[in-house]
Amino acid sequence: MTIDLAIIGGSGLYNFPGLENATRHRVDTPFGAASGDVVIGDFAGRRVAFLARHGESHTVPPHRVNYRANLWALHSLGARRVVGVNAVGGIRADMGPRVIVVPDQVIDYTYGRYTSFCDVEGAEVRHIDFSEPYTEALRRELIEAAGKAGVAVIDGGCYGATQGPRLETRAEIARMKRDGCDLVGMTGMPEAVLARELDLAYACLALVANFAAGCGDEAEISIEEIFAHLAAATAEVPRILGQLLKS
Repeated sequence: MTIDLAIIGGSGLYNFPGLENATRHRVDTPFGAASGDVVIGDFAGRRVAFLARHGESHTVPPHRVNYRANLWALHSLGARRVVGVNAVGGIRADMGPRVIVVPDQVIDYTYGRYTSFCDVEGAEVRHIDFSEPYTEALRRELIEAAGKAGVAVIDGGCYGATQGPRLETRAEIARMKRDGCDLVGMTGMPEAVLARELDLAYACLALVANFAAGCGDEAEISIEEIFAHLAAATAEVPRILGQLLKS
């Protein structure tokens, strides 16, 4: 099966609008069940696979996502390029609500997750180069596609991956800012490294839903406002990816 692009949808993106002639595929993997069925259909004249990271009803929290099964399922169906769509909080001043970022670096603060396909008995241990956690060619294609689609995106930034599902304290965000993080999210890792282990081209569209704790003017973060901002940013994703597929 030929798949031109696989999309992993995060919070707020549980199905992909405009996907035609869709079929559902439940994939058995050596790592257990994926977050749900992989939906394959036609979009912008190309074959696209879509998987909701948290399940189609948002029932899988970030630290319980079976990242290995998700990536394995997409790879086994023929995907070779993957775009992860991630809801994030903004730390850097220019990365406020509704901004879309194509990050180029990651710092991993998660724990207790399966972070490698090597972590099974008898598997060959691979020491992969992860200096650049995202595939630069696919990053550049995303940025160029956004420009052609008339959607503003920020090129580059460091994504700090936290455990979740709770949001972070002000002190934690202050530490992340000192570490060099520009964004904070809960699902960027180990997704990126697992894609690298499978030799998949992988890039991230980070949708800023809110300023992180202590970074905006609000005393508290409103969940209602988060989802309103997220919906506005998510609406731009098909335009970007449609242009990517046409390029």
